[in-house]
Amino acid sequence: MRKAALILPLLAAMPAFAPAFAQDRPPAIFPTRDVTITYRINSDGPAGQSTMAFQSATRLMRMDMGQQGYLVADQRAGTGFMVMTQQRMIMDMPAGQNPATRIGRESTTARFTREGSDRVANTPCTNWRIEDQGQTARACVSNDGLTLRVSNPQGQVMMEATQVDYAPVEASRFARPAGFQPMQLPPGVAEMMARQGAGGGASGGAPFPQRGTALPPPGVTK
Repeated sequence: MRKAALILPLLAAMPAFAPAFAQDRPPAIFPTRDVTITYRINSDGPAGQSTMAFQSATRLMRMDMGQQGYLVADQRAGTGFMVMTQQRMIMDMPAGQNPATRIGRESTTARFTREGSDRVANTPCTNWRIEDQGQTARACVSNDGLTLRVSNPQGQVMMEATQVDYAPVEASRFARPAGFQPMQLPPGVAEMMARQGAGGGASGGAPFPQRGTALPPPGVTK
């Protein structure tokens, strides 16, 4: 359970950074077609891996956490759930308590500077410098809304795509499993997520102080 709970900060690295006002910016902030992306996740310890599947028409996202289970987010509704496969348990995440729903949210404060073209996981993308609420980061985003790399202000790559698969994503991947026991968020976590969601600015509910912006956190906890 501890490892599954700690993986939530990874979602803060997926920027919700499209501004509502007109300016130079990524043309899309949520994948415009079905896609599954495998990421290498960097932290203070050994690098990890995560896979995220996006269904464009429904704006659903699934983040796989290996043997720990997976997390499903409904970007439109702002809700979702986390499944602990080994424990056969499911944890609902109401609106305001699911950091994954920040993906694709608009920000009214973020500003962007285009920094040239790049290629990540054999996919073209544009490097953007992102400034929001006094913080800065960089992300490489494709024209069809794939965030392929996120770096912190020091230039450390926090997450980077290693594989992109545009095959259709079946609806069954986002379904709730039957027969799993419901559980609650660990003490204090729900309150912290709700508090950050209420005043999270561009984050759409990223559960960390000073990270309630369009930007990724300074580091990623595994």
